Amino acid sequence: MSRKIKYTVSAGQDGIKILTFLKKEKGYSQRLITKLKKEDDGILLNGEHARSIDFVHTGDILEINFPEDREEGISVSLEMPLDILYEDEDIIVINKPAPLAVHESHNHLGDALSNALSYHLKQEGKQSVFRAVGRLDKGTSGIMVCALNRYAASKLSGKIGKVYLAVASGVFTGSGTVDSPIYRPDPILTLRTVDPRGEKAVTHWTALKNNGICTLLEIRLETGRTHQIRVHFASLGAPLVGDTMYGKSDPRISHQALHCYKCSFIHPVTEKKMKFTAEPPEDFRAVMPK
Repeated sequence: MSRKIKYTVSAGQDGIKILTFLKKEKGYSQRLITKLKKEDDGILLNGEHARSIDFVHTGDILEINFPEDREEGISVSLEMPLDILYEDEDIIVINKPAPLAVHESHNHLGDALSNALSYHLKQEGKQSVFRAVGRLDKGTSGIMVCALNRYAASKLSGKIGKVYLAVASGVFTGSGTVDSPIYRPDPILTLRTVDPRGEKAVTHWTALKNNGICTLLEIRLETGRTHQIRVHFASLGAPLVGDTMYGKSDPRISHQALHCYKCSFIHPVTEKKMKFTAEPPEDFRAVMPK
């Protein structure tokens, strides 16, 4: 989808180059600026075509025009209800159900979140490349942020704070940290394990409640490795309840008991603090310690 953003140059920004304004003041990447320079109206200063080396002055209006996205890599749009927590021209925040995969794959052609979001946007007369900012595993429910243009994706990358709830099949009290590298033994398989050859991975946890068998945990990630929470608790001998990849099945839940229930970030354009919460689904609540 196309997007137009206007900035008014402040006194503190007087006399700097457009390139400096975009990179240092607004966080644009060099790659994105290069793309904008190739568009006839990509960068306008007071309504006129401008170069990145031109200077801005107090009160000037700098207008950035992102070209229309061409939807890529999505086989088909899927009509399905989405629990949308927030939507504007730059982002969409979704409470993802656990069974839904985020991206299409050989196992999920046409039935992923990318397909459903494509349908939703087309109903609004829009289209966008699918840009999930920090995905959730299939089987993990909760809050996900999708960017609707290149700039929003770039600004949000690595800057979304998430808090998870998990039910681990073991007894934990107090709080702690797991600092163990995660490794992928077989490049063909998604399975991960704790191994000194892996990438640094740090998970902070707080025990909320236990029943002598399992524990409800609040979890914050310092790093974002694939399957990080699941692998770390499996390495402690306490895999998440229902996690058939790293533990065992549970008749009460068809997937790992993991849910992203809080999310916060600075909006990429308005720069306002955004906060969202989503309560865990019914099957997750069924396995929580009472």
